[in-house]
Amino acid sequence: MQSFVPPAVRAGPEDGDRDADGQSGVATKTRPKTKKPSLYRVLLLNDDYTPMEFVVAILEQVFNKSREEATRIMLHVHNQGVGECGVYPFEVAETKVTHVMDAARRNQHPLQCVMEKQ
Repeated sequence: MQSFVPPAVRAGPEDGDRDADGQSGVATKTRPKTKKPSLYRVLLLNDDYTPMEFVVAILEQVFNKSREEATRIMLHVHNQGVGECGVYPFEVAETKVTHVMDAARRNQHPLQCVMEKQ
């Protein structure tokens, strides 16, 4: 015995589902235009108390920088007063700032990390 499936319940268009113009009854959806997320610069601020080796370790661990690049950024922060660690979408930047600040507090360093819209 065959079971009857009403036409409205069938999963997809079939040859019999075309209208008088030969068009299928399936509507095409257009994707809405998505806007690129805003990017934020994550910056380290210089202080006279945080050890340079700690800053290099932060740059390696939190920002995945090589030893050489971390040292270069740390020296830039030391000499210029501020240095960019990277540019990220808001949530990523916010998370990285939080990680840096938490690590600095755990190790009792006054290191400051901020983010600004690019």
